[in-house]
Amino acid sequence: LLLTAVLPLAAVIIVLLITWGISINSSVAQERERNTLAPPTSVPKCSLSRVCPPNHIALRIRSGAADIVGPTVCFDGKIIMSHALNNVGPGLNIAVINGETGVVEKSVCLNMKTGDPKDILAHLKKIKRGMIVLVASFDDVTQKMTNEMREIFSEMGSTLIRSVKRRDSWVFAGRAGTKIKSLFEKQAVNDEKNNIYGGWPEMVEVGGCFPRVFSD
Repeated sequence: LLLTAVLPLAAVIIVLLITWGISINSSVAQERERNTLAPPTSVPKCSLSRVCPPNHIALRIRSGAADIVGPTVCFDGKIIMSHALNNVGPGLNIAVINGETGVVEKSVCLNMKTGDPKDILAHLKKIKRGMIVLVASFDDVTQKMTNEMREIFSEMGSTLIRSVKRRDSWVFAGRAGTKIKSLFEKQAVNDEKNNIYGGWPEMVEVGGCFPRVFSD
């Protein structure tokens, strides 16, 4: 009798285990399916208010403040130039980026007070056509600035560089050699009556989603 009672109980346990196993496997499969179908969660980069669309890269450029606080350049969610990184200085702070790969090919500070104009011009001329160029001013960018240098920035898409004067704050993002007007540019004019930092105007910044590649 005992054996007869145990057998049905064992059968019930086996059925329950099989049912539980099927339920667990079904739940795991459903979870995997949800994870596969659900779009990956994304958050805006470089403190933007939205996620950039496909084939665009997030950027934010902030100029220096007077001659005290250096500029900050964020690209694709990473700070690539800043005072904290110790890779900025007075003058033109420039990052050159390959849009197709997202690789920062060069980040350099061109000292516009003590630098040699020939060396500065040579640096600018070496930037390959189509490269994304991010620029932030710090202190003053005009002492060694020449018309030829301004023309190079104009060909990158700058419309304000010709009006940048002593100690103006200026930020810019463009593409080398394309002559396409940039939507990422801002200038604050040095004006004693309106300056925030004594002999310097307020800092300026631009941010947004920059096209990854350029096509003729």
